[in-house]
Amino acid sequence: MRLILLRHGETIWNTQKRLQGHDDSPLSERGVAQAKAIAATLRRLAPPRAVASDLGRTRQTARLVGFDGAVSEPRLRELDMGEWTGCAKDELMADRPGDYAAWRAGRLTPAGGESWGAFTARIRDGLLDWVGRGEGDLLAIVHSGVVRAACNVFLGLTPGQILPVTPGTLTIFDFAGGDPATPRLEAYNVGPSTPDIDVAD
Repeated sequence: MRLILLRHGETIWNTQKRLQGHDDSPLSERGVAQAKAIAATLRRLAPPRAVASDLGRTRQTARLVGFDGAVSEPRLRELDMGEWTGCAKDELMADRPGDYAAWRAGRLTPAGGESWGAFTARIRDGLLDWVGRGEGDLLAIVHSGVVRAACNVFLGLTPGQILPVTPGTLTIFDFAGGDPATPRLEAYNVGPSTPDIDVAD
């Protein structure tokens, strides 16, 4: 079976390069177009099961791609960014470059936020639980940080080795080998959207 991760479409806060974490903003016009553009690919893949983060931007994306019935799963939320929630990425990079670099590398946790270790454990448990619940491929509509966490958990890549995925793109893991802890990466950041590695989480 395959685990198909879809990052939600671009949001208003993404366009402003603001960190969202557990807060939310609606999809931008471009984000709506991204979701609609990937819907045809999902229809061809035809995953029989779907789950989504319970945040508004993933639920909106689920509706647009034709999976409004996807189960809401709080464990698949984005990383909680604590006091950095809502902060502009460019301002953090200018004012606190060392802290920002350490955070992106998983070594620093903003006050009130979630550590990289706790986040990856949450994502691992949530994804493996849903992978093991039934037969056939599974679609999970999630966030950029969740895709990065999955690459860390399943492939052993460090946060600094993983480029952010573009909104409205797919990353696919193949579990056909039999070991749920070590799937094969089948696709990364694939879709009709122009690659964009400078969009905030």
